[in-house]
Amino acid sequence: MIVTIIGIGLIGGSMALCLREKGLAARVVGVEANAAHAAKALELGIVDEILPLEEAIEISDTVIVSVPVTTATKVVMTVLDKVKNQVVLDVGSTKADLCREADLHPNRGRFVATHPMWGTEFSGPEAATIHAFAGKALVICDQQKSDPDALEMVENMYRSLGMHLLNMDSGMHDIHTAYISHISHITSFALANTVLEKEREEDAIFELASGGFESTVRLAKSNADTWVPVFMQNKENVLDVLNEHITQLRKFKASLEKENWDYLRELIEHANKIKRILK
Repeated sequence: MIVTIIGIGLIGGSMALCLREKGLAARVVGVEANAAHAAKALELGIVDEILPLEEAIEISDTVIVSVPVTTATKVVMTVLDKVKNQVVLDVGSTKADLCREADLHPNRGRFVATHPMWGTEFSGPEAATIHAFAGKALVICDQQKSDPDALEMVENMYRSLGMHLLNMDSGMHDIHTAYISHISHITSFALANTVLEKEREEDAIFELASGGFESTVRLAKSNADTWVPVFMQNKENVLDVLNEHITQLRKFKASLEKENWDYLRELIEHANKIKRILK
């Protein structure tokens, strides 16, 4: 099939590489507003060519929208305006607003809302990898609103990439990702800022940072252009989880201030229960 990918960054670029590597895409067309990204995607062979949006849609069987979530709704609506029988999917990490708008479009059935649960702290087409999605979860939101043939095609595509599939209501998806993904990034950004504020010796940070610190703060390298839109889109859910996170931090702070070591142990041992889930 001919696949058009709108937005050739980490996720879009990785989709292109993986679809080609699995033999699912005979030709990959890129649509990219960033001239540097477009040039790099061509240089690296991630896409076969860069075309204007309308021309790319016209020749494609499948259109993948991989742009920041604050622009994804507009792009998906524009694509749905132009498709005939093509399948359209997005790969963003927020879904409720997008699906709400898509529900009003006469071509809603050609759209499948997806979220591959994979990412790194890197960005741009040079960060794309063929090792992206295997063994990871793929969430399909509001699947009952997609045409059966479109849904089947997307499900088969992701299974071929080695992903296991989950179906979820778009609103519940945004709640769950706030707790599982979005708060992790805020915590990492905040921890990095804390260390940068208190530890003025960059050499000390580099030399003394253990594996634990490095893995915890890794997400702080993530691109603001990606994450500010996510926090904007999912603000209410993120605020809810952030308030709970602050409450938990205050418990640790109080136990230290009051030298309540039994309570501190209780907090840590309660946290250890996550081992039952994440083995």
